[in-house]
Amino acid sequence: MTRKIKRRFVAGATCPKCKAFDTIMLYFENNVEKLECVSCGYHQSQTDTQVQNAQRSNENVIGVFKPE
Repeated sequence: MTRKIKRRFVAGATCPKCKAFDTIMLYFENNVEKLECVSCGYHQSQTDTQVQNAQRSNENVIGVFKPE
């Protein structure tokens, strides 16, 4: 049985590559948080440990991505 990956769009986010507005989606795959632009295909990922460390520095943040 294949498990469906829950994806959610990040409201107001701008793609760091193509600068498209409201095209960034966020999802978890194999305990890795992934960010992807549906417009240009830009993607970035970080492990669960990196996400937790970012959350500890600011408890109100769900996850932090730093564009390259």
